[in-house]
Amino acid sequence: MSENIKLAITKVGDLLFRNSITQDDKGDRMPNIKLKIPHYQRPYKWTAKNAIQLLDDIITAKSDNKETYRVGTLILHYDKKDSTYNIVDGQQRTITFSLLLNALGGESITFLNESISDNPNNRNNIPNNYRILKRRADNINGKREKDELLHFITEQCELITVITEDISEAFQFFDSQNARGKKLYPHDLLKAYHLREMRDLEVIETEKVVKGWEDLPQNELSRLFSDYLYRIKEWTKGNKAWELNEQNIYKFKGINQKDNFPYAQFFKGAFAYADMVNKSAMPFVSGMRNLKPFQLDTPIVAGKPFFDYARHYFEILKDVQNNDKYYGYFINDYEIVKTLDLYKYKNGVGNRITRLMFDTAILLYIDRFSPTERPSKIDLEMLAQLVLFVFIWAYSLRAQYYNLGWQSAQNYIMGNEVINSFNIYKVISESDSPVSLLSELSDRLHPLEFSNIIAFKDNLHEKDRGGIYQNYLYYFEANNFIIKPNED
Repeated sequence: MSENIKLAITKVGDLLFRNSITQDDKGDRMPNIKLKIPHYQRPYKWTAKNAIQLLDDIITAKSDNKETYRVGTLILHYDKKDSTYNIVDGQQRTITFSLLLNALGGESITFLNESISDNPNNRNNIPNNYRILKRRADNINGKREKDELLHFITEQCELITVITEDISEAFQFFDSQNARGKKLYPHDLLKAYHLREMRDLEVIETEKVVKGWEDLPQNELSRLFSDYLYRIKEWTKGNKAWELNEQNIYKFKGINQKDNFPYAQFFKGAFAYADMVNKSAMPFVSGMRNLKPFQLDTPIVAGKPFFDYARHYFEILKDVQNNDKYYGYFINDYEIVKTLDLYKYKNGVGNRITRLMFDTAILLYIDRFSPTERPSKIDLEMLAQLVLFVFIWAYSLRAQYYNLGWQSAQNYIMGNEVINSFNIYKVISESDSPVSLLSELSDRLHPLEFSNIIAFKDNLHEKDRGGIYQNYLYYFEANNFIIKPNED
């Protein structure tokens, strides 16, 4: 680390009430810390969900009797000219802590008097989050409980603090932190959250769960959540899906032990029943399949079930994406997939988007209708028919766009004027059987006019030496999903 960077640690109360940093790397207190939000800072984008989640996490840490609770990193640039500390990273959390302490009736906070840029996010989110936090604070029963929470936040919640006088070094450190954060965010933050929900589990069991998680390729695990599970959750609800980030990560936090609403009891009960049956001798004695305790479009149960959920869908997705004749249960030796696996169809943004749409729709179908062990011949025949329909749906989009990006793909999924544009994820999730689903898709999918096809129109029947068709449109023609000129 550069000698220009100073590491410190501060209690939230020291920073905001006493304008100081608790101790630097030499163990000394740093007084006269005047925080400032520089003009280059982004707006305050935390919504009520983020603010309440921070408060709930703090309350959980307090209930767990944590002596200290690390609440994040603060990167400061010290400006010698006016002796201020510009917040380079940590603005969202610092403002929220200021609002929370004020709502709990703490001492005056000079940082709240700092001027900020006039934009809609700052105008709306700051007063709205304060009202929400004040309402929560006013609902705390008794002055003693409120005072204990205030004390825990000020004296036991800590921020790792990075300070530098070199603005370029501050940005470099910020960029490196963010690069790592983005890479880890979809799964490592979830790992930390769900490990906290496993506090009643034996140490040896916890270590086993963590090892199983760490044994999975981490970049693939990150993609599982960001590219597949998150998008399926959004698309099945009829929403566009852009990226998994700090604003929507709550979708994978699930139902915890304390949740006792009727819907939460229902899903926890369903999981507990499946877990009990699968651990008993019943499946072996009766010859029945194990019960699957997950569904992609239902809430997750927090704690250890989350880790089982992640491994389950990691393995199913791997199976879906592997076309080896002798491997797995599902996509085995499919002619269509052999063509889609050609390098030319894996290269480029448009091809990757289309393949992701193809894979996610099949994953959702398997999750809803296909047993994940010992599928019958009928199960596999239904799946083969589904693969054809999903292929026609996804690659109708590819055929009609020469340059395909996410905006066009999202519009296609939501339903626009392009042929075969509809939300197949909602259709799958709302169908009550494979037969009714296949019937619905058969009605919805239409042939493409040859004149509407933009790309890959030539050499439909070309094969390589292994007999693999080189043009995916061959399967449109072979299954009567292309209307050529002079045809009725």
